[in-house]
Amino acid sequence: MPTTVRAYAAPSATEPLVPTTIERRDVGENDVLIAIRYAGICHSDIHTVRGDWGKIAYPQVVGHEIAGEVVEIGAGVTSFAVGDRVGVGCMVNSCRECENCRGGLENYCAKGNTGTYASVDRDGTITQGGYSTHVVVDKDFVLRIPEAIPYEAVAPLLCAGITTYSPLAHWNAGPGKKVAVVGMGGLGHMAVKIAVAMGADVTVLSQSLSKQADGLAFGAKHYYATSDSETFRTLASTFDLIINTVSSAELDINAYLKLLRLDGTMVNVGAPPEPLPVRVFTLFNNRRSFAGSSIGGIAETQEMLDFCAEHGVAPEIELISADQINEAYERVLRSDVRYRFVIDTATL
Repeated sequence: MPTTVRAYAAPSATEPLVPTTIERRDVGENDVLIAIRYAGICHSDIHTVRGDWGKIAYPQVVGHEIAGEVVEIGAGVTSFAVGDRVGVGCMVNSCRECENCRGGLENYCAKGNTGTYASVDRDGTITQGGYSTHVVVDKDFVLRIPEAIPYEAVAPLLCAGITTYSPLAHWNAGPGKKVAVVGMGGLGHMAVKIAVAMGADVTVLSQSLSKQADGLAFGAKHYYATSDSETFRTLASTFDLIINTVSSAELDINAYLKLLRLDGTMVNVGAPPEPLPVRVFTLFNNRRSFAGSSIGGIAETQEMLDFCAEHGVAPEIELISADQINEAYERVLRSDVRYRFVIDTATL
């Protein structure tokens, strides 16, 4: 029989999140029941519940940065045991059959992966996310959390970590490569830390210099204010790779593309709700590329966790109680957090 658990849900696109209860399915043969200890807050949660990315079904529990421990396993599960420290990221299922899934890229499932929240699950119900005390997940979408990563800080790696690790790895950030990170928020600070750990020469491009001390402390070699037009003249044709973490359609993409050297690539990981205008002649010069990247497959996400454990990389967090979620949302929108909020789910 389904289990009733405590949660925090959005009742509509315009109302604050409220305490509630939801049902989790019974633990099936290949399922893992996880007692959630910490749940990260992602800007995607806010976009989703406020209808920025399209209509959803309410009430909706969001949260796709989940860290907890195994409390029950199905009869067919051998990869996890009760007591294991585990995580769940942005997806909980995929078709398993398409070329992308077979290649370990479930995030690019040809039929669309099943999101951790606001997606139609395999039983036809709407998935409910990590702002809750427990979740049941197929074993193939559960990740092992290395002990070296602080328990309370690990959750944001399941979204912000993999979202920035994947393009950095794919476009070969490392020694000899000049990497620029646009934006120094939740995604941006992870991009800086991971790129530095990979051995790249990292520059931060931020609206102002207000977080310069942080960026340099995280290992960036340079930090420039994009509000200063001289920045774009100084850095013209400089970078091999630019990771854009900003979710604003007002960003002048063409100005940033001109910062790429020959065969350089700018990758968007921020998700603005409006189209981004790109002048093709900007791409012609220096044979530049403009690309996008979306989280990572399960194997790559585990690789990211292991990499972060090996190199001592973890998000900067502010731990909050459940009754602070709505306040945290407003602070995220004001960029008033350094750098990710994490909910202590014991307070639900």
